[in-house]
Amino acid sequence: MEIEDGTQKFGVLLKQGAEARVFASDFIGRKSIVKERFSKKYRHPILDAKLTLRRLNAEARCMTKARRLGVLTPTLYALDPQLHTLTFEYIEGPSVKDVLLEFGSSRVDPEKLADMALQIGRAIAKLHDGGLVHGDLTTSNMILQTGTGCLVLIDFGLSFTSTLPEDKAVDLYVLERALLSMHSSCGDVMDQILAAYRRSSKQWSATFNKLAQVRQRGRKRAMIG
Repeated sequence: MEIEDGTQKFGVLLKQGAEARVFASDFIGRKSIVKERFSKKYRHPILDAKLTLRRLNAEARCMTKARRLGVLTPTLYALDPQLHTLTFEYIEGPSVKDVLLEFGSSRVDPEKLADMALQIGRAIAKLHDGGLVHGDLTTSNMILQTGTGCLVLIDFGLSFTSTLPEDKAVDLYVLERALLSMHSSCGDVMDQILAAYRRSSKQWSATFNKLAQVRQRGRKRAMIG
């Protein structure tokens, strides 16, 4: 089967973004996810192929590095440089986004909320102390694994290595804005995440100082429009 632009379909299309398509598939008898970075027609074909492969390799490296740092991520099964795909483990379980939205429509479970916040703060601290910035910290990119309840971070497509407190602060600010816009009814979840981050990170002070500056810039942009 093929999808609209003629690209080979790898399974059931789950999501399509500006840079990639995500499919539910099968890898040697195991349920898997295939992420395909597709070509951009406005770019020169040779340049496009080089950029696409570079970003594919960068995502695979960042995901692998995150696992070395002790952060749970899907296991990477394969990288295909010709098809521009990554194939990795399918993680069963709801996203943190879905859990928080469910809280918002019913009664918040303080114990479950506190556990999620603790896991999120610890995971981000491990990334940042290890010199890795996720780049897209939203509740859609966090899954609570069925059976264990453990937090798994996904989608490292915008991740990069950095030791700069500014980059880490922006990472936290992205999450904060996502929580404020989507999950304001869930109370002080970001405060709980930052408290867990502070307890887990050896470099939290410099990052928090920068976070205050990033917030201030964000408020100024909002006022200006």
